[in-house]
Amino acid sequence: MENAIDTLIRMIGQEFTGLDDLDAALRITIRLVTAGLLGFVLGYERESHGKDAGVRTHMLVALGSAVFVMLPAEIGLDSAGISRVIQGLVAGVGFLCAGTILKSRDARHGIEGLTTAAGLWLTSAIGIACGLGREVTAIISTLLALLVLGLLPRLMHVRTQRESRLPADSTPDAD
Repeated sequence: MENAIDTLIRMIGQEFTGLDDLDAALRITIRLVTAGLLGFVLGYERESHGKDAGVRTHMLVALGSAVFVMLPAEIGLDSAGISRVIQGLVAGVGFLCAGTILKSRDARHGIEGLTTAAGLWLTSAIGIACGLGREVTAIISTLLALLVLGLLPRLMHVRTQRESRLPADSTPDAD
């Protein structure tokens, strides 16, 4: 008969399945760390511009998305099952994102939070890519997001300044 300590050790060993070898442990670690780091990068960009959804939110969305696609794959779900998980995840994150969108009472601002919502949605997609082992896709997507969030506002500011210098009766050239 097994004593209580042996039973406990055996049960703990059974609960930590999936880490049977070093390769599996490293794969899980790389995917989750990459998702967390990329979420951090996007969250830092948003937080440095005074947005409410910052580092912690983006990291949690990326990590959660990675875990949600890694687990079904680890238990042997087929691609159709993983596709359903991703569909549910995208819908759930969309619901989270909807909470960041506010209609402003100020007529000049209209609706606020759309960029934050889109950023969280993209962060989820980046986490999904990491969870599926597509880290290069996730890194390229993060770099493109930083380009959109960092460069486009500057270009729009330059355009606005240029248009404000035009005489009142002229309009910019249309394409």
